[in-house]
Amino acid sequence: MSIPTTIILPDLCSQRITDLLASGSRRILGIAGAPGAGKSTLVQAIATQFGEAVQPVPMDGFHLANSELLRLGRRGRKGAPDTFDAAGYVNLMRRLKHHPPDEVVYAPDYRRHVEEAIAGAIAVDPATPLVVTEGNYLLLEDAPWNQLPGMLDEIWFLDVPDELRRQRLVARHMRFGRTEQQALDWMASTDEPNALRITQGRVRADVQVSWH
Repeated sequence: MSIPTTIILPDLCSQRITDLLASGSRRILGIAGAPGAGKSTLVQAIATQFGEAVQPVPMDGFHLANSELLRLGRRGRKGAPDTFDAAGYVNLMRRLKHHPPDEVVYAPDYRRHVEEAIAGAIAVDPATPLVVTEGNYLLLEDAPWNQLPGMLDEIWFLDVPDELRRQRLVARHMRFGRTEQQALDWMASTDEPNALRITQGRVRADVQVSWH
């Protein structure tokens, strides 16, 4: 998804990222928020402003394959915590935290137009000082998600008015092929229950960022 070049990071975000980069060693920033909060857009704005110093690595690359979700009977709940390879994501964050200096680490990416993750799509260079990961469940208390705060140097929670967030969700679902009614139904049955659970973890974030 492309973003307008006019998107400007809030001063709070810019300063905290500058501080992370000034540490001189690999840092990992996590951005959590409910579906439709604008996590991916914020990450892209960070990458635009800070260039090669930043490597985005989204949690969505760890969606279970649709075939596996069908086998498990979870296809209709895709996006819920148990529809991800959570342990795989946690292990990737651990690997990136202790990145060997002579090794490129490859991460998966999620392609919405096919609704599947693609293995090895993101190359993380050992010299990249800041990895920015974003996802719904960075602040979840359930294992193994609850290991993430110990691996990430900061976790931000993206605070967005619910009405705006829902408008974004419906537009996104329709952009990828759902009718308006299908988008509304999916949001009500899947996105909103997940959003409630995600929002309960906001108190554990290091920073709460308003992103309208």
